[in-house]
Amino acid sequence: MAKIISTLFISADGVAEIDLDWHFPYFDDNMGRAVGEDYDTSDVLLIGRETYDSFAGAWPGREAAGGDDAAFAKQLGDVRKIVVSRQPLEFTWRNSELLDGELAPTVAALKADPGINGILIPGSISVVQQLLAAGLIDELRLLVHPVAARKGRRLFDDGDAPYHLTVTATEVFPTGVIRVIYAPAETPAKVSYDEVKGKVPEGN
Repeated sequence: MAKIISTLFISADGVAEIDLDWHFPYFDDNMGRAVGEDYDTSDVLLIGRETYDSFAGAWPGREAAGGDDAAFAKQLGDVRKIVVSRQPLEFTWRNSELLDGELAPTVAALKADPGINGILIPGSISVVQQLLAAGLIDELRLLVHPVAARKGRRLFDDGDAPYHLTVTATEVFPTGVIRVIYAPAETPAKVSYDEVKGKVPEGN
């Protein structure tokens, strides 16, 4: 069974639609290492149309340019990329294909494919939101920036029930970025005030 991992840059107030003005000042070697570790988990990238257009518009050229980021650009080019789009696409970036079918059941089938070890979802907020709702995300890997973006799309949209999570790893970078890895958790039992009032601070 393949593990499905979402990796996102996110602000302290939950905005996952990054603005380079608040993102780039915090990108250092530690974040680069963390991003590399996320990509090394998977042999399939699952990405939304907007994320694909952004990646395809940048990384092939960076690979061809042969600069410092060419090796990572080649890694992205070589990996299988499945794009979620309601419209047909003509792909120019190698190893790219359109998701065939409805999102949740098709991703569930990919997850069960013995030939796939891991599926990584970089960015692609709407894809992540739908798969969270379907219970298909195994890990949320968030790089939380020490900034309140105050505008932009947030990761957690409005819904009827909370998502309960457990923290499996944390790391604090010198820039103030916190890397936190969450996994889904069972809904805890209900607790009343009478059960916690003994833990409140004692008055002076």
